[in-house]
Amino acid sequence: MASDQAVFTSSSASTAPAAPLEGWKWRRAAFFMAGAAQLITISALISADPIAATWAALLLAIAPAFLTAAFAFTKPSTARIAAVAAAGVLVAGIAGSFQHVGPLFLPALIALVIGAVPLWRTRS
Repeated sequence: MASDQAVFTSSSASTAPAAPLEGWKWRRAAFFMAGAAQLITISALISADPIAATWAALLLAIAPAFLTAAFAFTKPSTARIAAVAAAGVLVAGIAGSFQHVGPLFLPALIALVIGAVPLWRTRS
């Protein structure tokens, strides 16, 4: 009887690390916020009174949603690489297009950083 109880208490679910799943809400929030800001940027580029098509505006119109999707929906080892790439794109795009659409990406950058912290805490 005691051995049955020991088998029941030592299940694989209780010993599995839950930390990579810890920031999943923040990772998905970063994806949705970057996607929304990317759509606004595309709209600003093709509107009746368009913003200048600078490197920063084009970078923010192309890359953030794809990189944050890789960050949100892949395994932790790939998500770490995507987090660094997405943070670099967001920082460069925000700095280059701060007067137009850059500040729209600040919430996505904040959510990205908060969601990435648990990925590096559990790194083995």
